[in-house]
Amino acid sequence: MNKLAPTNLTDPRRPRLALRFISGKYQGGEFPLIDGQEIVIGRSSDLDMVLVEEMVSRRHARILLEDSVISIEDLGSTNGTFVNGEKIQRGVLKEGDRILIGTSILKVVPASEAASREGLEAVAARAARTRSQRPPEEAPRMSGSLEEIPLPDLLQLFGSSRKSGVLVVKSEGKVGRIFLKEGLIRSVTVDGRDEIGALKAVYRMLEWRRGVFELDPPDPREFEHPIDLSAQEVLMEGFRQLDELGALKAKLPSVESRLTLVQPLEARLRELGPDDLDLLQLVLNSPSLEVAFDTAPSTDLDTARRVETLIKKGYLTSA
Repeated sequence: MNKLAPTNLTDPRRPRLALRFISGKYQGGEFPLIDGQEIVIGRSSDLDMVLVEEMVSRRHARILLEDSVISIEDLGSTNGTFVNGEKIQRGVLKEGDRILIGTSILKVVPASEAASREGLEAVAARAARTRSQRPPEEAPRMSGSLEEIPLPDLLQLFGSSRKSGVLVVKSEGKVGRIFLKEGLIRSVTVDGRDEIGALKAVYRMLEWRRGVFELDPPDPREFEHPIDLSAQEVLMEGFRQLDELGALKAKLPSVESRLTLVQPLEARLRELGPDDLDLLQLVLNSPSLEVAFDTAPSTDLDTARRVETLIKKGYLTSA
Protein backbone atom coordinates (compact mmCIF):
# COMPACT_ATOMS: atom_id res chain seq x y z
CA MET A 1 0.00 0.00 0.00
CA ASN A 2 1.31 3.44 -0.86
CA LYS A 3 2.36 5.58 2.08
CA LEU A 4 1.15 9.13 2.44
CA ALA A 5 3.11 11.78 4.26
CA PRO A 6 1.29 13.80 6.93
CA THR A 7 -0.63 16.68 5.36
CA ASN A 8 -0.43 20.27 6.57
CA LEU A 9 -4.03 21.52 6.61
CA THR A 10 -2.90 25.08 5.91
CA ASP A 11 -0.90 23.93 2.89
CA PRO A 12 -2.67 24.96 -0.35
CA ARG A 13 -1.42 21.69 -1.83
CA ARG A 14 -3.47 19.61 0.60
CA PRO A 15 -6.16 17.35 -0.97
CA ARG A 16 -9.15 19.28 -2.25
CA LEU A 17 -11.20 16.22 -3.24
CA ALA A 18 -11.62 12.71 -1.88
CA LEU A 19 -13.36 9.45 -2.66
CA ARG A 20 -16.00 8.81 0.01
CA PHE A 21 -17.69 5.44 0.47
CA ILE A 22 -21.40 6.27 0.57
CA SER A 23 -22.61 2.65 0.40
CA GLY A 24 -21.27 -0.80 1.17
CA LYS A 25 -19.34 -2.25 4.08
CA TYR A 26 -16.70 0.52 3.97
CA GLN A 27 -19.34 3.25 4.23
CA GLY A 28 -18.01 6.45 5.78
CA GLY A 29 -14.39 5.93 4.78
CA GLU A 30 -12.56 8.52 2.65
CA PHE A 31 -9.52 8.34 0.40
CA PRO A 32 -7.96 11.73 -0.33
CA LEU A 33 -7.12 12.44 -3.97
CA ILE A 34 -3.57 13.73 -4.09
CA ASP A 35 -2.05 15.16 -7.26
CA GLY A 36 0.13 12.53 -8.88
CA GLN A 37 -1.04 9.83 -6.44
CA GLU A 38 -2.40 6.77 -8.27
CA ILE A 39 -5.05 4.69 -6.48
CA VAL A 40 -5.37 1.10 -7.70
CA ILE A 41 -8.54 -0.58 -6.45
CA GLY A 42 -9.12 -4.31 -6.15
CA ARG A 43 -9.22 -7.41 -4.01
CA SER A 44 -5.46 -7.99 -3.90
CA SER A 45 -3.95 -7.13 -0.52
CA ASP A 46 -1.01 -5.21 -2.00
CA LEU A 47 -3.13 -2.50 -3.67
CA ASP A 48 -3.90 1.04 -2.54
CA MET A 49 -7.63 0.52 -1.97
CA VAL A 50 -8.44 -3.05 -0.94
CA LEU A 51 -12.09 -4.13 -1.29
CA VAL A 52 -12.48 -7.67 0.00
CA GLU A 53 -15.49 -9.15 -1.76
CA GLU A 54 -16.16 -11.62 -4.54
CA MET A 55 -17.60 -9.09 -7.00
CA VAL A 56 -14.34 -7.13 -7.01
CA SER A 57 -11.48 -8.35 -9.21
CA ARG A 58 -7.94 -8.65 -7.89
CA ARG A 59 -7.01 -5.54 -9.88
CA HIS A 60 -10.32 -3.85 -10.63
CA ALA A 61 -9.84 -0.16 -11.44
CA ARG A 62 -7.37 2.71 -11.30
CA ILE A 63 -7.98 6.35 -10.39
CA LEU A 64 -5.43 9.12 -10.86
CA LEU A 65 -5.50 12.85 -10.15
CA GLU A 66 -3.06 14.69 -12.38
CA ASP A 67 -3.04 18.38 -13.32
CA SER A 68 -6.52 18.81 -11.78
CA VAL A 69 -7.97 16.02 -13.95
CA ILE A 70 -9.30 12.87 -12.27
CA SER A 71 -9.12 9.91 -14.62
CA ILE A 72 -10.59 6.47 -14.02
CA GLU A 73 -9.86 3.24 -15.87
CA ASP A 74 -11.32 -0.23 -15.55
CA LEU A 75 -8.52 -2.81 -15.45
CA GLY A 76 -10.40 -5.59 -17.21
CA SER A 77 -12.54 -6.42 -14.19
CA THR A 78 -15.06 -9.26 -14.35
CA ASN A 79 -18.07 -7.30 -13.09
CA GLY A 80 -17.21 -3.89 -14.46
CA THR A 81 -16.78 -0.34 -13.18
CA PHE A 82 -19.73 2.06 -13.36
CA VAL A 83 -19.77 5.86 -13.21
CA ASN A 84 -23.17 7.51 -12.68
CA GLY A 85 -24.86 4.31 -13.83
CA GLU A 86 -22.82 3.86 -17.01
CA LYS A 87 -20.31 1.06 -17.49
CA ILE A 88 -16.96 2.55 -18.43
CA GLN A 89 -13.55 1.48 -19.68
CA ARG A 90 -11.97 4.90 -19.26
CA GLY A 91 -13.36 8.22 -18.21
CA VAL A 92 -12.91 11.50 -16.37
CA LEU A 93 -14.44 12.14 -12.95
CA LYS A 94 -15.72 15.37 -11.48
CA GLU A 95 -17.03 16.37 -8.07
CA GLY A 96 -20.36 14.67 -7.33
CA ASP A 97 -19.78 11.67 -9.59
CA ARG A 98 -20.60 8.23 -8.17
CA ILE A 99 -18.55 5.11 -8.85
CA LEU A 100 -19.93 1.59 -8.38
CA ILE A 101 -17.37 -1.17 -7.76
CA GLY A 102 -18.70 -4.47 -6.44
CA THR A 103 -21.15 -3.58 -3.68
CA SER A 104 -19.41 -0.30 -2.84
CA ILE A 105 -20.48 3.10 -4.12
CA LEU A 106 -17.94 5.90 -3.90
CA LYS A 107 -18.58 9.59 -4.47
CA VAL A 108 -16.14 12.34 -5.44
CA VAL A 109 -16.54 14.88 -2.63
CA PRO A 110 -14.66 17.82 -1.10
CA ALA A 111 -11.96 16.34 1.14
CA SER A 112 -12.69 16.58 4.84
CA GLU A 113 -9.98 17.60 7.25
CA ALA A 114 -10.12 14.13 8.77
CA ALA A 115 -9.39 12.53 5.40
CA SER A 116 -6.51 14.92 4.83
CA ARG A 117 -4.95 14.04 8.16
CA GLU A 118 -5.52 10.31 8.09
CA GLY A 119 -4.57 9.30 4.58
CA LEU A 120 -4.97 5.79 3.26
CA GLU A 121 -3.67 3.87 6.27
CA ALA A 122 -6.41 4.96 8.67
CA VAL A 123 -9.16 4.24 6.15
CA ALA A 124 -7.67 0.82 5.48
CA ALA A 125 -7.56 0.14 9.21
CA ARG A 126 -11.26 0.99 9.54
CA ALA A 127 -12.03 -1.31 6.62
CA ALA A 128 -10.05 -4.11 8.28
CA ARG A 129 -12.05 -3.66 11.49
CA THR A 130 -15.26 -3.83 9.45
CA ARG A 131 -14.15 -7.10 7.86
CA SER A 132 -13.19 -8.64 11.20
CA GLN A 133 -16.56 -7.73 12.74
CA ARG A 134 -18.56 -9.24 9.87
CA PRO A 135 -19.44 -12.95 10.21
CA PRO A 136 -17.57 -14.82 7.46
CA GLU A 137 -20.75 -16.34 6.05
CA GLU A 138 -22.50 -12.98 5.73
CA ALA A 139 -22.37 -11.55 2.22
CA PRO A 140 -21.59 -7.83 1.88
CA ARG A 141 -24.65 -5.69 1.28
CA MET A 142 -25.17 -2.28 -0.14
CA SER A 143 -26.70 0.24 2.22
CA GLY A 144 -26.81 3.99 2.54
CA SER A 145 -29.03 7.06 2.67
CA LEU A 146 -31.30 8.56 0.03
CA GLU A 147 -29.79 11.96 0.79
CA GLU A 148 -26.44 10.64 -0.49
CA ILE A 149 -27.84 8.52 -3.33
CA PRO A 150 -31.37 9.41 -4.53
CA LEU A 151 -33.56 6.47 -5.51
CA PRO A 152 -33.48 7.27 -9.26
CA ASP A 153 -29.67 7.14 -9.19
CA LEU A 154 -29.76 3.83 -7.33
CA LEU A 155 -32.12 2.29 -9.87
CA GLN A 156 -29.90 3.45 -12.73
CA LEU A 157 -26.81 2.02 -11.03
CA PHE A 158 -28.46 -1.32 -10.32
CA GLY A 159 -29.97 -1.48 -13.79
CA SER A 160 -26.68 -0.81 -15.56
CA SER A 161 -24.79 -3.30 -13.38
CA ARG A 162 -27.56 -5.91 -13.74
CA LYS A 163 -27.98 -6.36 -9.99
CA SER A 164 -30.34 -8.94 -8.53
CA GLY A 165 -31.84 -8.56 -5.07
CA VAL A 166 -34.51 -6.74 -3.08
CA LEU A 167 -33.92 -3.01 -2.70
CA VAL A 168 -35.50 -2.15 0.67
CA VAL A 169 -36.15 1.58 1.12
CA LYS A 170 -37.39 3.09 4.40
CA SER A 171 -38.69 6.65 4.36
CA GLU A 172 -40.77 8.50 6.95
CA GLY A 173 -42.40 5.38 8.38
CA LYS A 174 -42.98 3.71 5.00
CA VAL A 175 -41.15 0.66 3.67
CA GLY A 176 -40.86 0.01 -0.05
CA ARG A 177 -39.42 -3.10 -1.66
CA ILE A 178 -38.21 -3.18 -5.26
CA PHE A 179 -37.56 -6.69 -6.54
CA LEU A 180 -34.70 -6.76 -9.04
CA LYS A 181 -33.55 -9.53 -11.36
CA GLU A 182 -30.45 -8.85 -13.45
CA GLY A 183 -31.20 -5.14 -13.39
CA LEU A 184 -34.89 -5.42 -14.35
CA ILE A 185 -37.62 -4.34 -11.94
CA ARG A 186 -39.87 -7.37 -11.48
CA SER A 187 -42.27 -6.09 -8.84
CA VAL A 188 -42.68 -3.38 -6.19
CA THR A 189 -44.59 -3.16 -2.91
CA VAL A 190 -45.09 -0.39 -0.35
CA ASP A 191 -45.72 -1.45 3.26
CA GLY A 192 -46.35 -4.98 2.04
CA ARG A 193 -49.63 -3.98 0.37
CA ASP A 194 -49.99 -5.94 -2.82
CA GLU A 195 -53.26 -4.15 -3.68
CA ILE A 196 -51.17 -1.08 -4.58
CA GLY A 197 -49.92 -2.12 -7.99
CA ALA A 198 -46.21 -2.37 -8.76
CA LEU A 199 -46.11 0.63 -11.10
CA LYS A 200 -48.18 2.79 -8.78
CA ALA A 201 -45.90 1.83 -5.88
CA VAL A 202 -42.62 2.58 -7.66
CA TYR A 203 -43.88 5.89 -9.04
CA ARG A 204 -44.82 6.92 -5.49
CA MET A 205 -41.41 5.87 -4.21
CA LEU A 206 -39.70 8.17 -6.71
CA GLU A 207 -40.96 11.07 -4.57
CA TRP A 208 -39.16 9.78 -1.47
CA ARG A 209 -36.28 12.14 -0.72
CA ARG A 210 -35.20 11.07 2.77
CA GLY A 211 -34.55 7.67 4.23
CA VAL A 212 -32.23 4.71 4.08
CA PHE A 213 -31.82 1.76 1.73
CA GLU A 214 -30.31 -1.70 1.71
CA LEU A 215 -29.95 -4.26 -1.05
CA ASP A 216 -31.05 -7.63 0.33
CA PRO A 217 -30.46 -11.01 -1.35
CA PRO A 218 -32.77 -11.97 -4.24
CA ASP A 219 -36.30 -13.18 -3.50
CA PRO A 220 -36.91 -16.51 -5.26
CA ARG A 221 -40.69 -16.12 -5.44
CA GLU A 222 -42.55 -16.07 -8.75
CA PHE A 223 -44.74 -12.98 -9.14
CA GLU A 224 -48.23 -13.36 -10.56
CA HIS A 225 -47.97 -10.19 -12.66
CA PRO A 226 -44.29 -9.19 -13.01
CA ILE A 227 -43.69 -5.88 -14.75
CA ASP A 228 -40.11 -6.69 -15.88
CA LEU A 229 -39.19 -3.11 -16.81
CA SER A 230 -35.79 -1.46 -17.02
CA ALA A 231 -34.91 1.35 -14.65
CA GLN A 232 -34.81 3.74 -17.60
CA GLU A 233 -38.37 2.86 -18.64
CA VAL A 234 -39.67 3.26 -15.09
CA LEU A 235 -37.88 6.56 -14.51
CA MET A 236 -38.91 8.19 -17.78
CA GLU A 237 -42.59 7.32 -17.39
CA GLY A 238 -42.56 7.82 -13.61
CA PHE A 239 -41.22 11.38 -13.76
CA ARG A 240 -43.65 12.26 -16.56
CA GLN A 241 -46.57 11.02 -14.50
CA LEU A 242 -45.39 12.72 -11.31
CA ASP A 243 -45.11 16.07 -13.12
CA GLU A 244 -48.63 15.82 -14.51
CA LEU A 245 -50.01 14.45 -11.24
CA GLY A 246 -48.58 17.36 -9.26
CA ALA A 247 -50.40 19.86 -11.46
CA LEU A 248 -53.62 17.84 -11.44
CA LYS A 249 -53.80 17.28 -7.68
CA ALA A 250 -53.89 21.04 -7.16
CA LYS A 251 -57.30 21.00 -8.88
CA LEU A 252 -58.70 18.14 -6.76
CA PRO A 253 -60.04 18.16 -3.20
CA SER A 254 -57.51 17.20 -0.54
CA VAL A 255 -56.76 13.48 -0.25
CA GLU A 256 -58.35 13.52 3.23
CA SER A 257 -61.70 14.57 1.72
CA ARG A 258 -64.58 12.18 1.23
CA LEU A 259 -66.36 12.52 -2.10
CA THR A 260 -70.09 12.01 -2.38
CA LEU A 261 -72.65 11.82 -5.15
CA VAL A 262 -74.03 15.18 -6.30
CA GLN A 263 -77.61 15.65 -5.03
CA PRO A 264 -79.82 15.97 -6.95
CA LEU A 265 -77.93 14.04 -9.62
CA GLU A 266 -78.63 15.56 -13.02
CA ALA A 267 -75.76 13.96 -14.92
CA ARG A 268 -76.84 10.68 -16.54
CA LEU A 269 -75.12 7.53 -15.22
CA ARG A 270 -75.71 5.76 -18.53
CA GLU A 271 -73.28 8.17 -20.16
CA LEU A 272 -70.42 6.67 -18.14
CA GLY A 273 -68.39 3.74 -19.41
CA PRO A 274 -67.84 0.60 -17.28
CA ASP A 275 -64.45 1.74 -15.99
CA ASP A 276 -65.79 5.13 -14.92
CA LEU A 277 -68.78 3.51 -13.24
CA ASP A 278 -66.45 1.20 -11.33
CA LEU A 279 -64.34 4.15 -10.21
CA LEU A 280 -67.44 6.13 -9.21
CA GLN A 281 -68.59 3.24 -7.04
CA LEU A 282 -65.10 2.82 -5.55
CA VAL A 283 -64.85 6.52 -4.66
CA LEU A 284 -68.31 6.55 -3.09
CA ASN A 285 -67.43 3.51 -0.98
CA SER A 286 -64.10 4.94 0.18
CA PRO A 287 -63.77 6.90 3.44
CA SER A 288 -61.36 9.32 1.75
CA LEU A 289 -59.95 10.19 -1.64
CA GLU A 290 -56.59 8.80 -0.44
CA VAL A 291 -58.12 5.36 0.12
CA ALA A 292 -59.69 5.53 -3.33
CA PHE A 293 -56.27 6.26 -4.86
CA ASP A 294 -54.79 3.29 -2.98
CA THR A 295 -57.56 0.91 -4.00
CA ALA A 296 -57.99 1.91 -7.65
CA PRO A 297 -56.24 -0.57 -9.99
CA SER A 298 -54.94 2.20 -12.27
CA THR A 299 -52.01 4.53 -11.66
CA ASP A 300 -52.47 7.63 -9.52
CA LEU A 301 -52.34 9.84 -12.62
CA ASP A 302 -55.07 7.93 -14.42
CA THR A 303 -57.22 7.85 -11.28
CA ALA A 304 -56.76 11.60 -10.74
CA ARG A 305 -57.73 12.38 -14.34
CA ARG A 306 -60.90 10.36 -14.12
CA VAL A 307 -61.88 11.71 -10.69
CA GLU A 308 -61.43 15.25 -12.04
CA THR A 309 -63.67 14.37 -15.00
CA LEU A 310 -66.36 12.92 -12.70
CA ILE A 311 -66.30 16.14 -10.66
CA LYS A 312 -66.44 18.41 -13.72
CA LYS A 313 -69.34 16.46 -15.26
CA GLY A 314 -71.35 16.80 -12.06
CA TYR A 315 -71.21 13.27 -10.62
CA LEU A 316 -68.98 13.83 -7.56
CA THR A 317 -68.54 16.56 -4.99
CA SER A 318 -66.47 16.89 -1.83
CA ALA A 319 -68.32 16.42 1.46
